[in-house]
Amino acid sequence: MITNMIVLLCLSALFPVLMGTDEVKSYDFLHTKDCSDNYAGEYSTSGVYTIITADGPVQVYCDVESGGKNDRGHWTVFLRRMDGEVNFFRRWESYKKGFGNTTGEHWLGLELLHQLTRKDQYKLRVDLEDFEGKKVYALYKSFSVGSEADGYKLQVSGFVNGGAGDSLYYHNGMKFSTYDKDQDNSGKNCAMKYFGGGFWYNSCYYTNPTGHYLWENDGTLMDTGATWYFWKNSWDPLKSITMKIRRVM
Repeated sequence: MITNMIVLLCLSALFPVLMGTDEVKSYDFLHTKDCSDNYAGEYSTSGVYTIITADGPVQVYCDVESGGKNDRGHWTVFLRRMDGEVNFFRRWESYKKGFGNTTGEHWLGLELLHQLTRKDQYKLRVDLEDFEGKKVYALYKSFSVGSEADGYKLQVSGFVNGGAGDSLYYHNGMKFSTYDKDQDNSGKNCAMKYFGGGFWYNSCYYTNPTGHYLWENDGTLMDTGATWYFWKNSWDPLKSITMKIRRVM
């Protein structure tokens, strides 16, 4: 145990150097489980931070601004779409482990989501923006992801409307699916049918945040974009979508 702590302390000192001090912030390394632990004054800005997990240090994007001045966020971002720079049409193993650029578009990883939410209670916030600059959000008071043996099943409830409407209720209780691991309730593979990425598809979706990144609606790829049905239906793609969680203290 002592040896492990020494190794972690060494890593905490080296990690920002290896990854670039301009990009990665490190703080109270051994006691940082997620962005909810980020309260120190100099670390109260959004950016990439290092947290400790069962498998070692991991970089995550912490959003401390979403809640507004009276509710500093400290949200751990697990999905970020903003410019189409990252391909989300990926295999199961990629969604399990995570991929992308933490400072830009990325998916944090199903296994880490499970490890974070299996013991503590978390809430979920989804921020949406359209191509006209309008922003809305949806808040869920409870969010968790099951184990891989259980298909990384989604449990989400306690919807609070921030103008977006509730497009996740249809996905509650669903197992995660990708084009190479079909666990949805459809007779066809939803990820393959709509050329989407991995998600908790039902039969098929009311939101598809890992779908194609489309620069507005050109009418050629109907129902394949990153969408949120109860705000912009299923054919008007979003400019940005971010999904983030915060531990309930």
